[in-house]
Order: sequence, then C-alpha cells, then structure tokens
Amino acid sequence: MNYRDATPADLPAIDALFRVSFTATFGHLYTAENLAAFFAGFTPEAWAAEFAQPDLRFRLAEDEQGLAGFAKTSALTLPATVTSRPHELRQLYLDERAKGSGAAQALLDWAVEEGRSRGADELWLSVYIDNHRAKRFYEKNGFEDRGPYIFLVGDHEDEDRLMRRAL
Repeated sequence: MNYRDATPADLPAIDALFRVSFTATFGHLYTAENLAAFFAGFTPEAWAAEFAQPDLRFRLAEDEQGLAGFAKTSALTLPATVTSRPHELRQLYLDERAKGSGAAQALLDWAVEEGRSRGADELWLSVYIDNHRAKRFYEKNGFEDRGPYIFLVGDHEDEDRLMRRAL
C-alpha cells in the first residue's frame, strides 16, 4: 500500500470510493430516496469546495488497483463539547479489498499526526452506533465514547456516537 496526499485530480476517485463503501456498509439501512438525497450533497462542486478549505486535508491509500481508501481531517465540525484544542477525523473509508490490510491503521495514524501538527490536543470523530467493527477499532486506538450524535441520511436519523481521543 502506498500513501500520499490527495490532489484535486483525485476527487472523482474519492467520490466513487466513498459512494461504494458507504453503500456497502450502510446502504441496507435506508430507502433509495434517502440514500439518493444523501449522495446528492456530494457533487463534484461540493468536493472541490471542501478540498479548497485551508484546514481540510485528504490522505489516500493506493494499491496496484488504484484508490483503496482515504481519510479526511479538518477543524472540528461536530457538535462536541470541548475544553481544549480539537481536530476532527471527518471520514475514513476503505474499499472492501483494503480491509484487514493495515490501511485503516495507517490512515488513522496519519490523522492523529495531522491533528498534532496543527496544535490540537484531542481528535474527534463520529461512528454509527451499530458499526461495531469501526467502534472496536477506534476504541483500540484510544478513542472514548462521548455521547450521541444524530447523523442525517436524507430525512432518516441515525444515531452515531461521538468519540474523542487525547493527543
């Protein structure tokens, strides 16, 4: 696996991987209308605007088949109660072929270092309440549950958990 920072040219591949991974993991939870409404917010223009934000960073994991995963960090956007300098892991998605490869750990380690390099002393994320594999992974990496968070997919409300790790 090779790792590198994303460029604007990578945005279509990031979008494609995001859609495939999200649908494979969570698609069964939603109506077709809610899933379509959710994905409608992820236009090429929206990805480009996000990429242009000065505090937002993408890291890619690539193998011989192309993009295998990505992570995205930024200043805190979650509704977390903080008392120090936060940073956020906004997304970490892998293609099925990359699960178990160590890519998730490498991308999370990058997110931790990205937060530290920006002067943060805590890293926040949200994870779907029934995504037990991800929750175990984050707990193993020092994240603690800090309470509920409503994540909208269309008009469907999911319960996510806010998680925090001290840096």
